[in-house]
Amino acid sequence: MRRLIFVLIVGVAGLAVLLSLGAWQMQRMAWKQNILDTIETRVAAEPVALPIQPDPEADKYRPVRLIGEMASGELHVLVSMPMLGPGYRMIVPFVTDDGRRILVDRGFIRSADKGSVRYTGQVEFLGNLHWPDETDGYTPPPDTVKNIWYARDVEAMAAALKTLPIMVVLSDHPINGSSVIPMPIDTASIPNNHLQYAITWFSLAFLWAAMTAYFLWRSRQNRELT
Repeated sequence: MRRLIFVLIVGVAGLAVLLSLGAWQMQRMAWKQNILDTIETRVAAEPVALPIQPDPEADKYRPVRLIGEMASGELHVLVSMPMLGPGYRMIVPFVTDDGRRILVDRGFIRSADKGSVRYTGQVEFLGNLHWPDETDGYTPPPDTVKNIWYARDVEAMAAALKTLPIMVVLSDHPINGSSVIPMPIDTASIPNNHLQYAITWFSLAFLWAAMTAYFLWRSRQNRELT
């Protein structure tokens, strides 16, 4: 009898844990989908002039139209592009027509183009406001000698390039030329695999319940034989 009770307790506890993990993944799926819907809605909005004081929450992903001067100076963020291989995101200073100096994520350059000369001067383009959350306690500090950063950090990059802590990611920019590939904000690179994870946990819960039922049945059969 004690063995049956022990198997039953372990079985019920394990089933509860697996079902709770599956339910948690379903909640995460809804949370992630809400984020993706927010990004898509904001990115698809009509471009506006750069707000006077952009808010990192309310204005994140907002499309803006910029007119001003692409200034000299670049920060290179190490990334890898599918089909293109390793390279760098190019973060540059931009001076708006009203005199504000901000950051612009100009796009991707291959490693071989790191030292190439790129256009600076007067330009007009579209982009999206962004405050990337890419740094954590494991992010290495930038190599300032080789000009290699390992994540986009708006505050640190603004200090390095002497700009406001505002970043605009180019959505398209014809003056970039062939050496710079725009990396506009979209949801294609943000996976939402939580449904698959939920199915995995619920499947494990079903198998756990079946195994528990089988062990209980076998234990009862053995008791009856003895």
